[in-house]
Amino acid sequence: KTDLLILDDFGLTAFDDPARNALMDIVEQKYDKTSIIIAAQIPVKNWHETIGEGTIADAILDRMVHSSHRIELTGESMRKNKMKKTQINS
Repeated sequence: KTDLLILDDFGLTAFDDPARNALMDIVEQKYDKTSIIIAAQIPVKNWHETIGEGTIADAILDRMVHSSHRIELTGESMRKNKMKKTQINS
């Protein structure tokens, strides 16, 4: 029922059947009605494999990726940079 759903750390582990089905239900309910923000450390090209089950992964990605705005960040992790600064100042 929310206008915005944020999925953080998307795809850190492979999806099992219940998780994959839940994701499909969520994406289907939100499609063309509300927004989803997905933050992931794995490249979009690897999402199909991470979601698993080809047909369901195709359906999910068709709804998520093809109607999305993608922002891909490059460079080192902000946490890694923060750690370097902390070590230098210690």
